[in-house]
Amino acid sequence: MASADDQVKTPANSAGLVQAFLAYSLWGALPIVFAVYMTPNPVDLLAWRIVLALGITLVTVAIVRGGWRRLGLVLKNRRDHLLLILAGHLIAVNWGLYIYAVASYRVLEASLGYFINPLMTIVLGVVLLGERLRPLQWIAVGVSLVAVIILTIDYGNLPWVSLTLAISFAFYGLVKNKLGPTVDSLTGLTVETMWLSIPSTAWIVLASMGVFATAGGIGVFESFDTLRAYSLPVIGLVTVVPLILFAGAAARLPLSTVGMFQYIAPIAQFLFGYFVFEEVMSTGRWIGFILVWVAVLILIGDALRQIRQNPKLRIKTSQQSREEKVDYQA
Repeated sequence: MASADDQVKTPANSAGLVQAFLAYSLWGALPIVFAVYMTPNPVDLLAWRIVLALGITLVTVAIVRGGWRRLGLVLKNRRDHLLLILAGHLIAVNWGLYIYAVASYRVLEASLGYFINPLMTIVLGVVLLGERLRPLQWIAVGVSLVAVIILTIDYGNLPWVSLTLAISFAFYGLVKNKLGPTVDSLTGLTVETMWLSIPSTAWIVLASMGVFATAGGIGVFESFDTLRAYSLPVIGLVTVVPLILFAGAAARLPLSTVGMFQYIAPIAQFLFGYFVFEEVMSTGRWIGFILVWVAVLILIGDALRQIRQNPKLRIKTSQQSREEKVDYQA
């Protein structure tokens, strides 16, 4: 049997590295995409994102071998179906708040939320699942708590955008964890957006009729020039394509390796917020962000240390990834 180290050197794993990099890079570029397609009312963009994502996932399900069968099985499974409805509401909160952050020039706060997310996931594991932390994980959580206190003092209130993004996505991850590997990401996103598309479609229709005009909501085609109006499917593509790329990476790489790529997205978001959106970073905010980055580095160091001490972790995650690969082959 090939060792975990041998597996990392295969062409398939090289492709996985590229897929992971592209997936997180696309997620990191979302502020630019949303800024281009932003409407007077950010809810319009959220509604279109949900509806277009559903359309693209349904097309993908039709192309992928066994896609309809897996979708049907999930819809018939009451437990999985209800969990996906819950997951859909959580991701809707996350998506909506992220779009709001871009619209209100709070991209830096959004990036902070995704830096904090792994730490928030750890906290949920302790509080809800009774998991025990290693010393370095406790240190990382403590450092991040100090960072939040400093940022709260600097902002004059809790960095609620960051915390809500982190909490909503952490709970989303918890729900998906409860589902287990029986529901692949494509099928899961299809079911999540399927139910969300009902109120989203209603919003789009009513907004186009001017019902929400007092709140700034006008028909998206009225607020866009022709090029942007008819290139709207891009909003759905930037939702689904990174997911498919991520699935491909997870099918070829140890999950511990894929996890190291997750920080590409918030790093890119931070760079866009600071250099493109030209958001202000006071001394207090720099201190808070740097402390969060230190906490993240501690987590990465702890994870690498665990992998070195227990090579079976790498082998196990590789085997799990290969088992999930069948879900995405056309």
